Amino acid sequence: MTTRLNAKALAPDAYNALRGLQNYVDGCGIEKPLLELIKVRASQINGCAFCIAMHTADAVKGGESQARLHLLNAWRETELFTARERAALSLTEAVTLVADSRVPDEVYDEARQQFSDKEVVDLAYAIFAINAWNRLAITFRMQPLVPKAAKAA
Repeated sequence: MTTRLNAKALAPDAYNALRGLQNYVDGCGIEKPLLELIKVRASQINGCAFCIAMHTADAVKGGESQARLHLLNAWRETELFTARERAALSLTEAVTLVADSRVPDEVYDEARQQFSDKEVVDLAYAIFAINAWNRLAITFRMQPLVPKAAKAA
């Protein structure tokens, strides 16, 4: 597959607006490792190769373990994630798949137990942002940046 269009170059004001949301999220105070888990999990659900590659690499650079990243898609089946991370991942899945089941009360209530009111809002903005980035990358077939050694021969 090849990239369709360069959205950033063709609509820089829109790109910069989305970048502004991401800048807010990056500075909101939610711990960076948790933000990376949210980005990777939403990107897995959406099937965004570009974002999975980017945020998995960012998570590793930030100290995330390979074991947890490999099991992120099945986080409910392991005890490797804290209650706070589980609440955030559950909210990530519900918001990302909002058309399927809305955001169930039990998911929202779990997040409220683990996060302050402002943190719940910030988590929501983090989830909105990665979903927007995923949709941008998927629509225009942005190709993941992977080392040459990882490419098939």
